[in-house]
Amino acid sequence: MSNPRQQSASAEYSRRMSSATSTRRDARRNHERLLAEAKRLFAERGIDAPLDELATRAGVGAGTVYRHFATREALHRELYVDAVGQLQDFEVEVLAAETGWDAIVQFVDKLSAWVASIPYLPDLMRRVAENDPEGRPDVQFEDSINLILDRAKAEGALRADVNAVDLNVLVDMLGSLGRYGDEYLPFRERQLSIVLDGLRQRPDLTPLPVDSQAFDDFVEMTHRKLS
Repeated sequence: MSNPRQQSASAEYSRRMSSATSTRRDARRNHERLLAEAKRLFAERGIDAPLDELATRAGVGAGTVYRHFATREALHRELYVDAVGQLQDFEVEVLAAETGWDAIVQFVDKLSAWVASIPYLPDLMRRVAENDPEGRPDVQFEDSINLILDRAKAEGALRADVNAVDLNVLVDMLGSLGRYGDEYLPFRERQLSIVLDGLRQRPDLTPLPVDSQAFDDFVEMTHRKLS
């Protein structure tokens, strides 16, 4: 049997471990709350909104904000990484679509709706690119986009001259409707239907007038700060 001193030491160890676990849990909750409030704040006021206001909205002190995100750039980077993670979730869902055309519809519809819900995303992408010119994680999605394009074309459902850049531009165009505010978003279905009809293969298509950009060039352009 353990003696009283051993029992006391064991109890103290358990207390400290419990306290450390509780502290980590609180820190994680604060981190998640700060990210959620940052998304709302940046959607309303842009990515340069005051971080003191972020602290107020999250119900924490300014020091807590800087303990989690030492700089504004660190917060921007984490929001960007979070966005890329959501894109990876979309990728899995789109690739699992029953047909190539279904995958195209899901890609354009769901991704543009997601972009519309994050009005600060273009500015965030450009700001992150300024701070990390070599960072282009979204390039990884080119192969998956080409895969669904090839499937839909092989089915005879998608016009043969559409490429990955075209799909991304159409997503950006539809996603930009989010700048009109939530009250317009229900009407996005009209523009979505027009876009999808334009993507369908049919015998009387108008040839596209110019060649497309290379995908890498397009990604570079979309991340670059526009002057």
